[in-house]
Formats: sequence, C-alpha cells, structure tokens
Amino acid sequence: MLLCFGTPCLQTTDRFLRLSVELAIERCLESLDAPQQVAAKVQYLQVDALAQLVAVLLRYFDEWKQTTSMSKLTLFNKVLGVIVKQMHADHGERKTNFNQKPYHRLLLRLLLDTSDVLGDQTQLAMADALLALQPRMVPGFAFAWLELASHKAFMPRLLQDKEKGSVLFSRILLVLFKYLEPFLRNAELQEPIKMLYMGTLRVLLVLLHDFPEILCEFHVSLCDAIPPSCIQLRNLILSAFPKEMVLPDPFTFQERLPPLEGNKAPVMSASYTAALNSANIRGDLDAFLHGRGSRTLLQDLQGQLLLRNQAEAAACGSRYNIPLINALVLYAAEFAISQGAGDKVPIERGTSMEIFVKLSRDLDNEGRYLFLTAMANQLRYPNHHTHYLSCVMLWLFKSASDKEIVREQMTRVLIERLIVNKPHPWGLLNTFYELIRNPVCMQALHLAP
Repeated sequence: MLLCFGTPCLQTTDRFLRLSVELAIERCLESLDAPQQVAAKVQYLQVDALAQLVAVLLRYFDEWKQTTSMSKLTLFNKVLGVIVKQMHADHGERKTNFNQKPYHRLLLRLLLDTSDVLGDQTQLAMADALLALQPRMVPGFAFAWLELASHKAFMPRLLQDKEKGSVLFSRILLVLFKYLEPFLRNAELQEPIKMLYMGTLRVLLVLLHDFPEILCEFHVSLCDAIPPSCIQLRNLILSAFPKEMVLPDPFTFQERLPPLEGNKAPVMSASYTAALNSANIRGDLDAFLHGRGSRTLLQDLQGQLLLRNQAEAAACGSRYNIPLINALVLYAAEFAISQGAGDKVPIERGTSMEIFVKLSRDLDNEGRYLFLTAMANQLRYPNHHTHYLSCVMLWLFKSASDKEIVREQMTRVLIERLIVNKPHPWGLLNTFYELIRNPVCMQALHLAP
C-alpha cells in the first residue's frame, strides 16, 4: 500500500483508486441484478469496504505521510474526483439505464466515515463534488444528489461555516433551481419532477426553520433562478428572517413600526450587482443616480432590459433580462435609501423614483409585471429595503390615476402571492394591508363604501 502512495507513484495512486471504484461499483451492480434474497446481503459489501478503506488510510495517514507529498485533504479530493469522473462516464454510457444506488451509497459512506477524521473539510470537499454532479450534468443522479445535499451529516455542518459553507450551499440550491426551472416554467411536472420539486420544498422548509440566514442573504440570486410563475417557492425564500428578530404584527401601520427595525440594512450578498456589470450599464446608472449622467438613460433603459439574443430569450421564456431587472430595482432602491429617501427626503423625489416611474409607465405588460415582481421580491422582513419599496409601490399606485394598467398589475402581483398556502412574507402582508386601508387606494380598487 505504501508503494501505491509514494511520491514517485502518484500515477499509480490514481490508477489504484480508479480501479478500486470501478470494481466496487461493478460488483455492486452485479449484486443488484441478483435474486433478492442474495442481493439483500451483498449488494453494498464492496462499496462499504472501499469507503472504510479510504477512512482507514485517512485515519492512519500520519504514520506513512513521510512517504508521500499528499495531505489528507488531497487524498480525499482524489477519491472524490475519481468517483465524479467514473459517474460521468457511466452515466454517459448507460444513459437511461444508469443506476444511482451504488454511487449514492459510496458517497454517503465516505461522508459518514471520514467526518471524524477530516472534520468540516469533509463537507466542503463533498460540496464541490456535488456541484460537479449537479442534476443538469448527471440527471440520473438527481434524487440521490438531493438526498445527499440535504443529509443531516452534510447540510447542517456545512452551514455552520458562515463564510465558505453558506456560499457553497447557496450554489447547490442555485444549480437545483436552474435544473427545475424549465420544467416549472413550462408546467411540465411529470411524476419524477413532481417528486423532486416536493423534495426541494421540504429542504427549503428545513432551511426556513433552522437556517433562515442563508435564504435572507442569497435571496436575490435564488429568486433570479425561479420562474415568475412559482409563487409558493418564492414565498418560502422571501419569508425568511433572522432568528434573533421578532416580527411585529404585519397589520400594523407602517408609521408605527419600530424605527430600528424599519431602518436596519439587511445582510445580503453583493453578487446581485454582477447583472449590472455584465450588461455594461452600471457606470451610466451611477452617473444618472448622482445627477451627473445624461437624461437619455431613461429613454434607453427599456431597450437595455431586453435580451439581445433571440435563442437566449427562447431558452429563458422571456424577452427580458430578469436578473438585470431585479438588480436594477434593488440598486436604485439602495441609492435612494442612502440619500435619505422616505426619511429626510420625500419618497416621490430623487433620481431613483424617476427610474421607477418611467419603468412602471412605459414598459409593456410583460416588462411591467417583471418590474413589479422585482419590487415585491424585496417586501420581506422589516428592514429599510422593505420599508422603502413598500412606500414606493403605494405611491406608484396612488399616482397612477391615468394609468389603470399599473394598478391592475400591481394588485395582481400582490394578491397572487397571498392566495397561495403559507408562509407569506411579512412585508407583503403589510404592504397589502396598507393598500386596502388607504382611502385613496380603496377607491381606486373600487372597495370604498
């Protein structure tokens, strides 16, 4: 064994690991095809033995480490790399006949048997392996992939690492949503996809209860990957709020909210600005917001929100760049809040409001719906985004007396999120309550007595 792992024999190490994985998987598949009474005893024997071998090598690594230049983590990553390559090759060869069971068992045993040796490094390495095995690349492994990603030995320990672990798990959720997105957008929910979707909802419920901070921090990128028609899935993400916070009554007037909660900046990933950078409009947008840019930005903005590539538009199911719209709304809101809008400055003033008014009036029905959806995505727990954009939506509603379609679509965006099953975001409930209790808005909605 020491000869296989010596410094001059790294190629031998790779070959040894590759042959070990191939033989273990092959024996397991043969036993799965055997009669049930035999298979029940031996189907995972070789796979379990291989996982125990890796665990023993890692456990007694210090006794022979002078014969190799590798570290424990390097060796473990080599094993995972071999499994990933073997699974990709096997899936490409067998296609619909691919069997995920032996690979799931092997990865699960490695996760359980090596955690006491490598500690949190096991979860970080396993997260990289799961990203390499995401459902879009290996769809035949999707169910086992989701089970591993949500396993009690993986997800909670990974999320304890606030820096690396949260980012990695947000990427795991993101690739899952991107795989489901075409099926959900086209309403092609055959039985396997329904099961995978239900499993996704259960994972989100666990996160909402035990780890809401990850949903709070990465809500923008997660919502970008969800089609607009998935109201329930989006509500689960947007209903998250920090554990230490106690939500006030959502049916309380906004002016009675605790000022500290209403003006507190939410913790969130700054990666949402990537959409502005990729569209090359951030520089012009900054100049316009600060009053130094050309007024032509407002005239050109509607065209810049459209996708240039027709093939990309067909694949996304929309002519509009949805992540760009979401980023634009949040970026403009952040600027307005930094200038004191709604506090020191009236809500209807400022360059940010000019953008909001322009888009609400000039976009077509599809674009306006996506724009109002982007605003509603920020109606979450009490924070300055929720407070400001709630006030903006109410002001746009009141001022749209000559543009009935704005009021109709805004009402639709709010109501369609409230008629689905709980949970409902706190800010959404509060905004809708403000809408129906205000006499001007009630009269516009034809609810006044």
